[in-house]
Amino acid sequence: MKVLTLKQPWASLVANGYKVYEFRSWKTKYRGEILIHAGCGVDKEWLEKVKDYGIDFPKKKILCKVVLEDCIEIDDKLNKEILKLDKNVYGEKIRDGYAWKLGKVTKLEIEEKVNGQLGIWNYDVDK
Repeated sequence: MKVLTLKQPWASLVANGYKVYEFRSWKTKYRGEILIHAGCGVDKEWLEKVKDYGIDFPKKKILCKVVLEDCIEIDDKLNKEILKLDKNVYGEKIRDGYAWKLGKVTKLEIEEKVNGQLGIWNYDVDK
């Protein structure tokens, strides 16, 4: 199955429904189910902003399955729309690039520690 690795706290924010857009400098034509993997990287500044959300921030774990619904080039209109959402999650300014719209979050209980990779990669969920 396709997988996308995110730093924490972003991976857990997606897995818990707080974050519905993921930002990338590159676009993808892929649409459909994709696993969200929490890599070993942590953005400590952002983690501090969301520490009271009552969620865990594990590393090297596949946390959930989502549907990658769309990949939208960020323009002023989308930027304004996203900034109306939770500022602890999205900040004050969205950078240029692409917003990957994520939906239909399903939490998973995969105990295995998994090393992440760059880009979209594959993982055998039947291991």
